[in-house]
Amino acid sequence: MRTTRSLALTLSLSVLTASLAILSSPATAAERATATIIDRDGKAVGAATLTEGPHGVLIHVAAKGLPPGPKAIHIHSVGTCEDPDKGFVASKGHLNPHAKPHGLMNPEGPDAGDLPNLFVHADGSVEAEFFTTLASLTGAGERARILDEDGAALVIHENRDDHLSQPIGGAGPRLFCGVIEAQ
Repeated sequence: MRTTRSLALTLSLSVLTASLAILSSPATAAERATATIIDRDGKAVGAATLTEGPHGVLIHVAAKGLPPGPKAIHIHSVGTCEDPDKGFVASKGHLNPHAKPHGLMNPEGPDAGDLPNLFVHADGSVEAEFFTTLASLTGAGERARILDEDGAALVIHENRDDHLSQPIGGAGPRLFCGVIEAQ
């Protein structure tokens, strides 16, 4: 009887110790990512933080020096912003492993890179937060994986996204880009 109690106590303490270690450990790279947003001159204008949740990713964007008005923002499939002089085309198309049509309002879409529009203030500043259930930093829940072998980028376009037109909702040229990197 005493051995059983001692074993139960030892097991309980082990489980408690393991649970406390898990709860007190910092967020892993798979749970959080960041992106420094640059303009076409390669100058940093803002940042984004992406945090993995149980059902998707929370994206927080803050930037200054953008042209005022509504702007499309998308997750692009390749993590590079190496060609600002060419309009960030190296970041390829949207994150879209399931080959869905573009558009949050498209009955056959949306693709995994689609996000609501940003609204830039008259002074060129923006701060916004989005939640997407279409993507995951790690591919959890069979969602599109942001941090895959070639990474992904956040791209801000010149115009608003109409959430229906193909291939990018009339968003126009890519003005700003940020490579998404695990933290």
